[in-house]
Amino acid sequence: MDHDHTRVREFFGVRAAGWDTRFPDDGPAYAAAVAALGLRPGDAVLDAGCGTGRALPALREAVGPRGTVLGVDLTPEMLQAAVRAGRRGSGPLLLADVRRLPVRSNTLDAVFGAGLISHLPRPADHLRELARVVRPGGLLALFHPVGRAALAARQGRRITDDDVRAEINLRPLLAGSGWRLDVYTDEDSRFLALATRQG
Repeated sequence: MDHDHTRVREFFGVRAAGWDTRFPDDGPAYAAAVAALGLRPGDAVLDAGCGTGRALPALREAVGPRGTVLGVDLTPEMLQAAVRAGRRGSGPLLLADVRRLPVRSNTLDAVFGAGLISHLPRPADHLRELARVVRPGGLLALFHPVGRAALAARQGRRITDDDVRAEINLRPLLAGSGWRLDVYTDEDSRFLALATRQG
C-alpha cells in the first residue's frame, strides 16, 4: 500500500467509531443526493468510499430488492462501523481501493461518492477506474452534505481556487477521465456534482 493510502486509512481509522455521531443530521442530505442520482428499480450502483455506509439504505431503497448495491471502502474500521450500524443488509461491503475495483467493466449503472473526491491521491486515475466499471450513459454523483465554503469554515480554513471540487478544476478533471459534468451545485447545504459516463 502506498503512502497516500496509508494516510487515508490512518485518518479515517481512528475516527470511524464516532463518525456517525459527529454528523447525526446528515441523513436527509444523503437521501436527497441519492434521489438526485435518479436510480431506477433493478439498477446496479456502487457506493465508492462508502465509509460507515450512510448512503447504503437510500441506495437500496432506490434500486429495490432486485437491484444491486455494493459498498467499497479502503478503511477496515469504517466498514466495521457500517456493519455495527446494521447497514450491511443493504448490500455487500468490500475492503478495496477505488483505483482497482473488484468489479467487471461496464457493469454498473451508477456510482455514488460521498466525500470521496478530496481524499483521492490521484483523482484522475480513480475517476477513470470509476468510469471503467460504469456502462456508457451511466451516472456519477460526487456529494458532500455541506458545500465547499461551509466545509472550509468547519475546518477553520479558507476556501481556495486549487480545491479539486471547484467547478473550474472538476469539470476538466471529469472530462479527461471519461465523464461529462452535467449538474454542479455548491451551496452551504450541500455539494453535488452529477456526471454522465461518456463513450
